[in-house]
Amino acid sequence: MAKKKQKQKQIKVTLVRSPIGYQPKHRETVRGLGLKRMHQTVVLEDTPSIRGMVNKVNYMVRVEEA
Repeated sequence: MAKKKQKQKQIKVTLVRSPIGYQPKHRETVRGLGLKRMHQTVVLEDTPSIRGMVNKVNYMVRVEEA
């Protein structure tokens, strides 16, 4: 009996503050989220690892439910 795939929740993450001048690890985290330029939005799966990355740079990004 196969398990049904549950649809993963998704979140929209938007870069609202420039990572210039912040800690290198925070800049790498922003890049790891797939954000390259200001006001760019990416849709990501809502997993604990993504949530941890978003919480680390919460002062630079805006998060919405997708």
